[in-house]
Amino acid sequence: MAEDAGDASTYLDEVVDETPLLFATSEAVLTVEDPRMHPVGKATAIFLLFTCMLGFLNGLDYASPNDGLVRPDEFVYRLAQTAPDNTATFRGIVNDEAGQPLANATVYVSWLDDATQLWVAEETLTDETGAYLLEALDPGLVRVDLIVSREGHRDVFANRVLLSPPALIEPIGFTTLDFVFPSSERFAAAPCESANDSDCEIRTIDRTSSQMDHPLMDPSAATGYILVGFAFMGVSLISAGFAVWALKSGSVLVLRTATVLAFFTMGHYYSACVFGLMAFLLTFAIPRRQVPLTGE
Repeated sequence: MAEDAGDASTYLDEVVDETPLLFATSEAVLTVEDPRMHPVGKATAIFLLFTCMLGFLNGLDYASPNDGLVRPDEFVYRLAQTAPDNTATFRGIVNDEAGQPLANATVYVSWLDDATQLWVAEETLTDETGAYLLEALDPGLVRVDLIVSREGHRDVFANRVLLSPPALIEPIGFTTLDFVFPSSERFAAAPCESANDSDCEIRTIDRTSSQMDHPLMDPSAATGYILVGFAFMGVSLISAGFAVWALKSGSVLVLRTATVLAFFTMGHYYSACVFGLMAFLLTFAIPRRQVPLTGE
């Protein structure tokens, strides 16, 4: 066995002596992914912050129902334009100025049919509690005339009302409005439609002209509109937070998440949707930089 080991050692020595040692050099450098955001990504993140600002301003507009580019009645009216016919329900209570329910008051609802360009009307009477209910109406703007016969007169209280369309998965839109019917003295002071004021049978208080810009609408619809505004503002702030996080961490995935959130803030004229979609597509064009691995 010792002799075999010696033969192997002699063979290896001969191989080393006969084979020259070769040394090779290479320009290859070990690299790792740069944790910092690429300049294209930084530009996209800054663009996204601008988009978040548009979404926040959109939410602020929604949360300010009496100001801004879009108001609750305009928003509901646009939805009503595309809603199916006969999908609105109108209900509420009619009281007098003393807070007592008015029974047997006529609730007369009329609107212009878009298809026939003819006026359509529905009416009902209030019950003992002053409550009324009208179903299968067309969503949108209507004229509501409350008619009460008393003291030899027919008093007409006219208002402009916006009937809510169906929302989300609801097949029917509900509009609930309570009215306070003016006193007989207020009707007596109102102008009479007949030439002889002393024999005025029909007395009218018409508020429709003052309600052209802001018709009466369901209070819950206005509240829901404001809540949507706060939701837009919240989502835009969260999206901006993700964008700042992406700038600090260099994460493209975080930046892409921020663009998706910004898309749902809509923005005026859907500007945030468009810009958010653009930023989302730009995240796929962000290159990943490589830095050399050093011993430092």
